[in-house]
Amino acid sequence: RWVLSLQCKGSRNLMSALRRAVEVDFKDKDKHKSQGLYLLTTGIPDQETDTISAYVSEVCRGFDLQLHVCLFSVMEDVDSNRIIPARYANLTETAIAFKEIAQAANGRFHWFGEAGIFESDDITVIVSEMEKANNYSQKCAFLAESLKQRS
Repeated sequence: RWVLSLQCKGSRNLMSALRRAVEVDFKDKDKHKSQGLYLLTTGIPDQETDTISAYVSEVCRGFDLQLHVCLFSVMEDVDSNRIIPARYANLTETAIAFKEIAQAANGRFHWFGEAGIFESDDITVIVSEMEKANNYSQKCAFLAESLKQRS
């Protein structure tokens, strides 16, 4: 269920946007089995990461809600309107902050840019499953070969 698109025009006031989403659209949480918020962003929020992480951790637990973050890295420090953000962080610091926020909210983190995918929780899980399957396959092949040699 898609309910709300929030924009922080001219700022990155994530706390305000999250409060609006939670207080307005999740009042009827009992009517829905699960809810999710998807944050599409290009830069660090105006507020400190610890503050946002604590807030989303508390809210998401109370609403059985997940916050998923999609960070799109752009190479400029200033947006297209030439507005300098209230808080600055480089790309790596921004990714670390949003990964922490997503984890605090039981959500998934995805970081991509013009060059492709830098990090994705979903892809990490898929690669892990593929590695497990490959490991089991190798063990089975070894077991089958040892049984052939015995007979």
